Amino acid sequence: MAATAPAKASASQEAETSPLKSFFAGIVIIVLFFLSIAIYTLVLGNPGNFEGGDPNNHPIKGNYLGVVYKGGVIVPVLMTFFLMVITFSIERFLTIGKAGGTGSIDSFVRKIKSLLNRNDVTGALAACDAQKGSVGNVVKSVLTKYKDLDGDTSMDKEQKIASLSKELEDSTALELPMLEKNLTIVATLASVATLVGLLGTVLGMIKAFSALANAGAPDTAALSTGISEALINTALGIGTSAFAIISYNFFTSKIDTLTYSIDEVGFSIMQNFGARN
Repeated sequence: MAATAPAKASASQEAETSPLKSFFAGIVIIVLFFLSIAIYTLVLGNPGNFEGGDPNNHPIKGNYLGVVYKGGVIVPVLMTFFLMVITFSIERFLTIGKAGGTGSIDSFVRKIKSLLNRNDVTGALAACDAQKGSVGNVVKSVLTKYKDLDGDTSMDKEQKIASLSKELEDSTALELPMLEKNLTIVATLASVATLVGLLGTVLGMIKAFSALANAGAPDTAALSTGISEALINTALGIGTSAFAIISYNFFTSKIDTLTYSIDEVGFSIMQNFGARN
């Protein structure tokens, strides 16, 4: 149906590219994992970071790259998580920013309400074309339906309002869910990073207590390495988790703002349509 063309066309394009985006996300994760291994091995594990040029020795005093390297094999995993949070946060920032369209959302909402109060549906449609993005697409779809129903004599007022309301719901359901794509990954990392960090802590403490259990005097080097591994992994896990939580809440708030703006304009359209018919 022509009335739903703007939003449905956009949603159809998103649906067609969804498998490709999922595949791309998987490739990104793999690339980030190997990048983390390369950083861990070549940068953190550089012999120049350790006494005697041997990564098996203690890090040079004040060399934090060597200290992080001593965190053990869990470090590249946590580094992958951290890079994933950064990468998907940037991707969501660009996507959600594009969904808001050009200009201020609040100004767009006020403009649409003002034009509707003057019964200037054509001007409101032009404003949607100028705004673009998901918000503009949804509002344009509803306004197009509004224009079609305004001259339709085959339905009564209640049927028209119900049809207009359904158009708003359908258009919103087609446009907005894609805004939350990949946020699930960020939310998952908020929990998983902490658990993996705790796993690294446990492995480090096992190594530390194994050093204490050795016969004779405790191996202080092995003991310090085990404690270092435990603390480094704890710090990386908590830090990554905290960043993921902040990122997730930030983008969820942005999506809620877009949803509220659509609901506000939708209410104004319904109210204006009801007053005219």
